[in-house]
Amino acid sequence: MKRIFLFLMINLMVMVTIGVLCSVFGIDRYFVGGEVDVSQLMAFSAVVGFSGSFISLLMSKTIAVMTTGAKVIVRPETTEEIWLVETVADLADKAGVRRPDVAVYKGDPNAFATGAFKNSALVAVSTGLMATMNKNEIRAVLAHEMSHIRNGDMVTMALLQGVLNTFVFFLSRLLTRLLVRSRSKGMSRMSMRLVSHLFEMIFGILAMTVSCSFSRRREYRADAGAADLLGSPRPMIDALKALSGKRAESLPAEMKAFGIVSTDALVRLFATHPPLEDRIAALSRNQSSPMIKGRGGLFGSVDD
Repeated sequence: MKRIFLFLMINLMVMVTIGVLCSVFGIDRYFVGGEVDVSQLMAFSAVVGFSGSFISLLMSKTIAVMTTGAKVIVRPETTEEIWLVETVADLADKAGVRRPDVAVYKGDPNAFATGAFKNSALVAVSTGLMATMNKNEIRAVLAHEMSHIRNGDMVTMALLQGVLNTFVFFLSRLLTRLLVRSRSKGMSRMSMRLVSHLFEMIFGILAMTVSCSFSRRREYRADAGAADLLGSPRPMIDALKALSGKRAESLPAEMKAFGIVSTDALVRLFATHPPLEDRIAALSRNQSSPMIKGRGGLFGSVDD
C-alpha cells in the first residue's frame, strides 16, 4: 500500500504542477467563458486514466487463466507438478512473500507472473518450457518470475500505466480544445472527436515507449533478483541461453511485461524485454561484482 500511496502522491504533485503552469502561462484564462475547466479536466483524466489500470490489475489473475487456458494446480498429481509446486514454494520462502498459485498452460517455452499484490500472485509456466529445459534452468526461470513478484512489478507497472493514461487523456483533450479555440469558425463535433483520437494515438505511442523502457529496466532487475535468490548468476545465464533461438510464446497484452521472454518487436522502442544476449551480458558482468538485489527501481525498496 505504501507503493500505491507514493505513486499516487507523485501523480497528484505532477497534476498540481501542470495546473500551476497552466495558470502561469495563462492557459486556464484562455478557457474562461469556454467549455473547459482545466482543473476539472485534470481530475477527470486521472479518474479515467487509473480506472482501467486498476481494474486490469485486480482482474489480472482471472484474465491470465482465461486467456492462456492455464490449469491452476490445486492438488499436484504428477511428480512434475509436485516438483513445480515445491520449487515455487521454496523460492517464495526465500523471497519473503506468500506462496503464489502455480499454473501450467499449453504453449511454446515461456512463463509469467501476475496478480494484484505480491502476497496473492500467480506463477504460470508453459508445457513447452517444461519439456525443453532441465530442472536447474526451469528453477532459474521461476526465480525470475518470483523476483517480479518480490519487487511488486505488477503493481508498479499498473500505476505507471495509470499515470501515462492520465496524461494521454488530458493532453489530447486540452490540445483539441486549444485547436478549436484558435479557429475562428470552430469545428464540428465529429472533427473534434477525430482530432482528439489523433492526439490520443500520438501521445499513446509516446506513452508506450516510456512504459516499454521501464519494463526493460525491470527485466534486468528481475534477472539480478533471480541470481540473488539462486545464489549465483550462472543458472539464470544458462536458462537465458537455453531460451535463445526458441520460439517465444506470445502472451496476452496484460502479461507481456512479466514473461521470461517476449516476441520480437518491430521497433526496439516497443519491446517489453531486452534482447537475451544483453541480459546474459549484464548477468555475466555481475559475476565478478556484488550482486544487485533486484529490489531497486522506482519505489523498489518500498513494501506493498
